[in-house]
Amino acid sequence: MNTATSRAKRDIYAIGDLQGCAESMRKLLARIPANSDLCFVGDIVSRGPASRETLHAIEDTNVRSRVILGNHDIHLLAVAAGVRKNSKSDALDDILAAPDRDDLLTWLRHRPLALLENNFLLVHAGVLPQWTATQVIDLAHEVEEQLRSPNWQGFLADIFGNTPDRWHDGLRGIDRLRVVVNALTRLRYCTIDGVMDFKTKDGPGKAPDGFMPWFDVPGRRTQDVTVVCGHWSTLGLVMRPNLMALDTGCVWGGKLTAARLAPEPAKRTVIQVDCPQYCDPLA
Repeated sequence: MNTATSRAKRDIYAIGDLQGCAESMRKLLARIPANSDLCFVGDIVSRGPASRETLHAIEDTNVRSRVILGNHDIHLLAVAAGVRKNSKSDALDDILAAPDRDDLLTWLRHRPLALLENNFLLVHAGVLPQWTATQVIDLAHEVEEQLRSPNWQGFLADIFGNTPDRWHDGLRGIDRLRVVVNALTRLRYCTIDGVMDFKTKDGPGKAPDGFMPWFDVPGRRTQDVTVVCGHWSTLGLVMRPNLMALDTGCVWGGKLTAARLAPEPAKRTVIQVDCPQYCDPLA
């Protein structure tokens, strides 16, 4: 039986932001049926106590796992490339000083920014209202090609920044790729026209004037699929027919969450474990 056929017959569980919390991950995996596939929706590393151990724990799950890149994962790659500063709060030294550092970084930069499977679109943060699910995958491929290229360090040197803050089809070059990276890995709020806000990290009650959660924009073109994401710990667990938001603040002392990707919303089983507080969100 080939891999695609066997995977189609197994359950898939999406897992929220790990952020270097390897022990919480192991506790959660012990509660997920052993014959299930796993999809981690980004922010595998950073802030928690064991980023390198977390990467190795995912490797131990072998072909069962797929990983989507989050903003903290991309930050790690940029720090390793020498184009971003490594702060103490990043907690990345266990990877940066590891004997297998280069292997881990190579593996990480070959992960996707988005996946589309069985009418589920998996991203780390969000999608802009103008994009269809197919377009998200195509745009993600453009970024993935750069991250996997020999010039990946140069790409990361140019990709950070808050402008342009909106999408239009005429965007080209680094501006185009920056909008894609920012939307897929950083988005929380945008306007009805897709202008992105990068300052507000609070929950929906604190939206800036004229802005709303990206998933509440009327007429967004991904309403026909279920978007599965993480990134927004102050939002917490959200389970709607076309949205599964799974960042429940593991590293902040919240929970680590997994949810079954079942076509019928009523069968989307949620599994959670309590997590130690490694970071103070108010510090």
